[in-house]
Amino acid sequence: MGGTGTDRVLTRAELAVDPVVAAQRLLGCVLESRTDEGTVAIRLVEVEAYRGGDDPASHCYRGRSPRNDVMFGPAGHLYVYFVYGMHFCANIVSLTDGVPGAVLLRAGEVVSGVDLARLRRPAARTDADLAKGPARLTTALGLRRPHNGVDLTDPASPVRVLAADPLPADTIQVGPRVGVAVAMDVPWRFWVEGSPAVSGYRRGGKTRTRT
Repeated sequence: MGGTGTDRVLTRAELAVDPVVAAQRLLGCVLESRTDEGTVAIRLVEVEAYRGGDDPASHCYRGRSPRNDVMFGPAGHLYVYFVYGMHFCANIVSLTDGVPGAVLLRAGEVVSGVDLARLRRPAARTDADLAKGPARLTTALGLRRPHNGVDLTDPASPVRVLAADPLPADTIQVGPRVGVAVAMDVPWRFWVEGSPAVSGYRRGGKTRTRT
């Protein structure tokens, strides 16, 4: 499995690629969030790729708006949005400036700050459940609307994405995205085989959307 080895932050150039490529590169990397409460770090084990005008499940399919503006780049910024009137979800922007694309962070394993993550997620039955799902992941990290647009490639940023060795291809599983209302069978969800933090699959339909 991949490991950080150092506190090297992923560069913008490493993320300025197709979301499908960026998604697989992000598996095994660590997202670290520093707040006044403390620091929580999560190893990413499940992600989904989203593009723009050619991806009807994307927030950018119908063009640029104040809500999705961050998703149009530059790469390496955090795109945080509110969903279903209840939860925040977080994405890492990819591709180049002006071309929309992002990777939804679906699940991860808490590798630092477990006690703080437990305080934020008191309903979690096990440590594997702390960031098992996109809303749970953002809650465990303490990410909210003010984090929208944060530059994850800045070493001084309160939220950073730390590099890991790329995972071997045979440890990465591929399947359709979860809960989208359209493009339901596009295989742009990637996860680490065997991780107990990977969320359960739920096929989407007309009654649920990602927006």
